[in-house]
Amino acid sequence: MNKKFENIDFAGLDRKRKIHIILPVFLVSVIAFIDRVNIAYAGMTMSQQLDWLTPEIFGAGAGMFFLGYFFFEIPGSLIAAKFDACKWIARIMFTWGVVCGLLAFMQSPLHFYLFRFLLGACEASLYPVIYAVLFPRWFLGRERAAAISLMLTSLLIAAIIGAPIAGVLLELNLFGLYGWQCLFLLEAVPALVFTFIFLFWVKDRPEKVNWLTPLEKEYLNETIAAEEEEKHKAKKYTIWQALKDPKVLRLALIYFLWVIGFWGFSFWMPQVLKSLSGWPPSVVAWSIAIPMTAALVAIIFTMGAALIAQVIIGHHSSKTGEIRWHIAGCMFLGAFGLICAPFIHTGILSLIFISITAIGVYSAMGTWWSVPTTFLSGAAAAGATAMINSIANLGGYLGPYMLGVIKQTTGSTDGGYFALGGMLIVSGLVMLTLPKTQSVRSAEKVTEEKPYVSADLNEGGDF
Repeated sequence: MNKKFENIDFAGLDRKRKIHIILPVFLVSVIAFIDRVNIAYAGMTMSQQLDWLTPEIFGAGAGMFFLGYFFFEIPGSLIAAKFDACKWIARIMFTWGVVCGLLAFMQSPLHFYLFRFLLGACEASLYPVIYAVLFPRWFLGRERAAAISLMLTSLLIAAIIGAPIAGVLLELNLFGLYGWQCLFLLEAVPALVFTFIFLFWVKDRPEKVNWLTPLEKEYLNETIAAEEEEKHKAKKYTIWQALKDPKVLRLALIYFLWVIGFWGFSFWMPQVLKSLSGWPPSVVAWSIAIPMTAALVAIIFTMGAALIAQVIIGHHSSKTGEIRWHIAGCMFLGAFGLICAPFIHTGILSLIFISITAIGVYSAMGTWWSVPTTFLSGAAAAGATAMINSIANLGGYLGPYMLGVIKQTTGSTDGGYFALGGMLIVSGLVMLTLPKTQSVRSAEKVTEEKPYVSADLNEGGDF
């Protein structure tokens, strides 16, 4: 290690970044996920007051979110890469909070479609900006998978707390508003309020904060700059080159197939748990509104297992530099849980296989989103990450819809489980076609750090 950095308290530096970078972004993600999926809970009562809300309209409106996401993901990410990432994230939060509140006042299918589309458009680019713009300015390459994994446990926390919160809000009747209207309005408030907290709390670059020492700022800036230089020496990508690069296109395919399984499982998990466990509908309903019921404990256990696994996967990947099998192995595990599920008919065993599925589809997320930044940087990384995410989110519409069509056609969800599991298997197999990782000596010239392990997706040429 460079002698001028030997007195840095690296454990303290890590702790500071967790508090001032990962924690606030974690909270943003929790709020975003809850506001994204609250339509699933509101839909249980909306049709009682909105006579135009047929199942077909509901399905189309819910899916409009992903279309808005698709069209605005890349432009938003490119804007953030050129300007202040934190201000862009705050803009995202405020606008999606406004639109979430507007959903309480929809009066026609057009309103429903428009507001869901705008919600997706407003939330678009949030995660690519975090993965490809903000975190690369704060975390070294070897740290990034673990940092993203820790942040993405927010999805699991949101899944655990979102259902009971929605159940309580749906029972409210404030100022003559229906429960589903209260749900949209009250769940919009955290996004609006936290916008201003986030602006005060998080800064775009190390040199803009006062909670780092001058030496810590110098260490981060020099080391990260050296990593970027090493990537540019291998190949400097323009935005257009990144978007059409075979590597990026293959990553988009992998994630598209993965997201089909991810959202298919996530949206249908209550029905899956009911069909596999044999629990009566009342127990499943209670699990949404009452957190201390046996059903909710089961869901918390499921998500908790995935949360632990996600952190472990991200940490081990960062330490060893191996990426392909960390991700593909999770896909195969999730597929195993889905494919075996139809053959299980007891409550305890069904819970075990739901847990296996949750671990598989959730736990490699952090490792996955560190991959594009191993060979891309700056606007190219932001644009490519946005394209990967926007294409994949079309799978967010396809997965739940596909499972619903299969269930309606066959009268059973079994075929849907097999289809989702097949998507995860193909995703894992394509992941294994990526080149092997190798050790690189990024930033050694500047900081004289020990060589660290990173994924080099240029090894072996294009794929």
